[in-house]
Amino acid sequence: MDPELRSAIGRIARVPQLLIACDYDGTLAPIVEDPSTAVPLPESVAAIRALAALPQTSVAVVSGRALRDLAALSRLPSEVHLVGSHGSEFDIGFVERLSPELVAVRTQVRNALREIAAEHPGIRLERKPASVAVHTRGVDPQVAASAIEAVRNGPASFDGVTVTQGKEVIELSVVATHKGTAVDQLRTQLSASAVLFIGDDVTDENAFGNLHGPDLGIKIGPGETQASFRVAEPIEAARALGLLLETRRHWLFGERAVPIERHSMLANGRTVALLTPDAKVSWLCHPKPDSAAIFADLVGGSPAGHFSITPERGGIPLGQRYRSGTMTVETRWSGLTVTDWLDKPARETTPDGPAVVTGDSTLVRVLSGNGRVRVEFAPRPEFGQVAVQLQPVGDGLLVLGSNEPIALYSPGVEWQVNNDGGYETAKAVVDLSAAGGQVVLELRFGTHSLEHHRVPIHERQAAAEQPWKDWVASLRLPSTSRELVARSALTLRGLCHETTGSILAAATTSLPEELGGVRNWDYRYCWLRDAALTARSLVDLGSIEEAEAFLRWVDGCIERTGGHPERLHPLYTIDGYELGAEAVIDTLPGYAGSRPVRVGNLANHQLQLDVFGPIADLIAAVADARGSVRDDEWRVLENMVEAVRRRWHEPDHGIWEARLPPRHHVFSKVMCWMTVDRALHVVRQHGGEDRPEWKDLRDRIGANVLEHGWHDDVEAYSVAYGDEDMDASSLWIGLSGLLPGDDPRFLSTVLKIEADLRSGPVVYRYHWDDGLPGREGGFHICTAWLIEAYLRTGRRTDAEELFAQMVLTAGPTGLLPEQYDPLAERGLGNHPQAYSHLGLIRCALLLDNMLKQ
Repeated sequence: MDPELRSAIGRIARVPQLLIACDYDGTLAPIVEDPSTAVPLPESVAAIRALAALPQTSVAVVSGRALRDLAALSRLPSEVHLVGSHGSEFDIGFVERLSPELVAVRTQVRNALREIAAEHPGIRLERKPASVAVHTRGVDPQVAASAIEAVRNGPASFDGVTVTQGKEVIELSVVATHKGTAVDQLRTQLSASAVLFIGDDVTDENAFGNLHGPDLGIKIGPGETQASFRVAEPIEAARALGLLLETRRHWLFGERAVPIERHSMLANGRTVALLTPDAKVSWLCHPKPDSAAIFADLVGGSPAGHFSITPERGGIPLGQRYRSGTMTVETRWSGLTVTDWLDKPARETTPDGPAVVTGDSTLVRVLSGNGRVRVEFAPRPEFGQVAVQLQPVGDGLLVLGSNEPIALYSPGVEWQVNNDGGYETAKAVVDLSAAGGQVVLELRFGTHSLEHHRVPIHERQAAAEQPWKDWVASLRLPSTSRELVARSALTLRGLCHETTGSILAAATTSLPEELGGVRNWDYRYCWLRDAALTARSLVDLGSIEEAEAFLRWVDGCIERTGGHPERLHPLYTIDGYELGAEAVIDTLPGYAGSRPVRVGNLANHQLQLDVFGPIADLIAAVADARGSVRDDEWRVLENMVEAVRRRWHEPDHGIWEARLPPRHHVFSKVMCWMTVDRALHVVRQHGGEDRPEWKDLRDRIGANVLEHGWHDDVEAYSVAYGDEDMDASSLWIGLSGLLPGDDPRFLSTVLKIEADLRSGPVVYRYHWDDGLPGREGGFHICTAWLIEAYLRTGRRTDAEELFAQMVLTAGPTGLLPEQYDPLAERGLGNHPQAYSHLGLIRCALLLDNMLKQ
């Protein structure tokens, strides 16, 4: 197939709503002498049937034949729309809609054509509801020419008659329509984003002429045409339909999606990237984690951008692992090791000046071994919305056409740049033996520099890794799951944005809570709650630097409220500003076909009164660890209490951001209580003035939630005042310290949540109707809460057993997404998720403390 046609099919296969329209004779069915024997090619029928069965895909056959004949001959399923008589017939009841005036004209035309046919032997008339077709196929050329001339000089000149000329056929219709208007009508009715039209006849030119924008026309056979592409015969059109089917199916349902938990994360404090187990960079946003992706293979397949390295001989890797105490990942095959890390801008200097100008972050990929390696570099900025040019220059490639300069430093690599429908991809085969056993690839952001780095690569790797190693060495790691806790801590630190102090909730957007479902959210932002809990877990491990930076970031957010901390949003951008509108990238198919792919998050506009509690708790933990409270931290603490004082009595949207009307959520009320309780702790322990009004506020909130949050019928604290439904977050009635571990009400709540929401190794958030279709997996953070509840209520064995089950759900490199499906035994949701890792750390520390007692 013509490579340009292949590329064009690849592009149109990825539109949100696709209409495929085909002619019948000469397109789906070869031309034959007897039109009544024209049956479609089996290959075409198979492709048409399969395409019509796909979601977001419509198929129509638009023919000059009468609708009844078209249906009888094609025998296509009802999912395929049939349009007969060049667009005059869209349904069986068409004849009844002809006005008496049009019926009279049609009768006049039929009578005149009958007389012409009688005078010209071999001429065949085909009567249709609104027209008559005059066929001359197989007739002596002189007789045919005489008949056509008689038609044109006779009935074709009648008032109200439309003439359509085709191959060895002329059709007279009393309805002014053609295949172009028919396709336009289908496009409108089916809300098609683009149309693919295939035809062979002169009458198909009306359809080709009406195509525009992303539409695609394919002409079969010779002759002048307005179509963009041409194939020789119907079987080649069938092949084109087959390619369209394969490509669109992959686009809709995902290309062999790698299990979410098997992805490894790279981080450098500025941005993050994800690697598949076979060393494909499938996710990287630039310049920040909440910026647009340059590699979005994770949610869009290979056309959305990737950077792949594989042995030329193929094969599954031997394994993938982090280098101990670092964020460097090694992927190993026999004879090949790929070592990946994200470097920061070079700040080293030499006697000759700066080591190299690297702009911003650099993705470093070191290929070591003795084999031949295939490399494919396909950058797609702005989630693939921007086409770029790859220009080989000297020791690498320049990425041209993006807002930010990007360069791939690759000395000694010979690149072949291919254009795939406006998107360029660079490919190379590298012989490591000939290159001395090592090749270094550096994807440099923020610069077009392809200068050689004066610092040897092994020294640069050591310099990048040492801060991570030093930080891990400074932590107080538990003996329980020590290595997994260390990896969780590194993951959380990797989600910290060093420049601003904010902390990501997760590294990705739109990884599904249900495969194929619509519960796909963007978590690449800083939630006040999630970030505070993340920082608190690192404080518990002995590191307060991240908490101090985050609290400074929070102080800035509060300042921008103009003295109204109660107006804080639940989440902000990395820079601490309000998010833009939530949007959908409808050209991306989503992970494993899970659409839509979202950018932004509507939860930004919700009222979530629980966010103040984790921040106050964090300040108390930092103050206890340091022995003092800084002015900015005290300012944040007072603002948290003031926000609670003003709004604690209101209903809100709750921790889970359900898109439902506000309720009096038990968890939110408990967190309001905890805000004031932790503030009083800071006052008592670190020399603040006595605040009796704070104590009164705390006690008032506590009494309110203890009374109204309890549901007599279910004998537990439920999701919200007056609701019977259970929610895992209600465990905080005891985890917060509001109720002691041996209180019968807390014990009863734990049992009820265990019975209703635990399923094997996971605990679900809830089973109540949240207003969204589909289902979701169990939440790792909820599992961690139940483990802690088990420990607080004296069920140590149960806690150890559930923790062991939770640990087994982690991926091979120790990372956890947001959720886990216990039936399919695979991870779900965005990845890696801060909640999951901070939950694991907290449980390990609590279990370790139990062992020491």
